[in-house]
Amino acid sequence: MASFLNVLLEIAKLTIPGLVVFFTVYYLVRQYLDGQIRLKQLEIRQNQQANTTPLRFQAYERLSLFCERISLSNLTLRTPKEDLNAAQYNVMLLMAIQSEYEHNITQQVYVSEQLWQILKAARDDTVSMISLAVEQVGPKAPAKELDAAINNILNQREATGLDKALQAIKKEAAVLLS
Repeated sequence: MASFLNVLLEIAKLTIPGLVVFFTVYYLVRQYLDGQIRLKQLEIRQNQQANTTPLRFQAYERLSLFCERISLSNLTLRTPKEDLNAAQYNVMLLMAIQSEYEHNITQQVYVSEQLWQILKAARDDTVSMISLAVEQVGPKAPAKELDAAINNILNQREATGLDKALQAIKKEAAVLLS
């Protein structure tokens, strides 16, 4: 029995230090590998940001241009109104807004969902101002009267949805810069 205990004691003397060394090495290797994985993930994230940041800034620029192009003051200057009635001019304005929107719809991939919703609301606000002006002058009125009614509506408002959208674009772009 004593020899059996001696054998067990010898096995324990050899096994316990071996287990301590094994678990120490395991812990150190695991810590090292976890650190390497974190470094690789950080490197991948930095590469992704380096690639997407310019695209996001480009999207902010294009969406700012979209807001400027569909602002009623700019839109009415670019849209010819000679020999048109209010209904025809209304259609031309709405088609121009829709065309600009479709041209920039892919930019939603690069901006937040909240900003995209603000931009859509600004577009809808612009369309509703045109509709309100058409109601005021009637569809048979000359396009110049519709143009004047649109300008009156614009002058009565402190800020349009497009003004708010431009502010939101600037705010989101500023967050990206910091």
